[in-house]
Amino acid sequence: MKKQVINYETLLKVTNSISHSHDPEEVVLLTAESVTHALNVKGCTVFLINRRTDELEIAASYGLSKEYLNKGPVSAMHSIAESLSEGPVAIGDVSDDPRIQYPEEAQKEGIASILAVPMTAGGRIIGALRVYTAEPAEFDMDDVNFVQAVTNMTGMAIDMARLYKGMKDSIETLKTMRDPRTRKSKKRTPYEGVPRSFTRPQL
Repeated sequence: MKKQVINYETLLKVTNSISHSHDPEEVVLLTAESVTHALNVKGCTVFLINRRTDELEIAASYGLSKEYLNKGPVSAMHSIAESLSEGPVAIGDVSDDPRIQYPEEAQKEGIASILAVPMTAGGRIIGALRVYTAEPAEFDMDDVNFVQAVTNMTGMAIDMARLYKGMKDSIETLKTMRDPRTRKSKKRTPYEGVPRSFTRPQL
């Protein structure tokens, strides 16, 4: 019951960030920290897919060391790839699972289990959220559903923030174009814009 209350509070926090924040960096940082505390786990990382390299790039992380985060490029094709194509994947033992790209680094970091959940926005997968435990864990459906709900909201928040940024940039561009200090004079000569074939009247 206690965990359910904490999870509900976390959902409210993330939802609130979606409603009030136009900064995707703030959203993912809040997500990583909130999920870690809500589930009382070792850490959490939010990844976004780089379409050019097919790598999962870290957008935000909480509870993990810089050494582990800098272990090397994370391949979307080889690092728990099923979580991006088939849905949430729970790995109970990172030391004996071929889906782990960096098993030695994970063990050195003190990671025992991982829950990987896809992140979607606008009907397409844009990244993933991963939960890390220090002790071997079996994630139940409540855990999976909670993390999936938070991940979906985070994906929506990122998409909204990107749209907002695009609109804001467009508005700023329009303001610059309309600023009298940045545009050329609009005064016209009597014959400006008149086709050359037009015969001026004899005066």
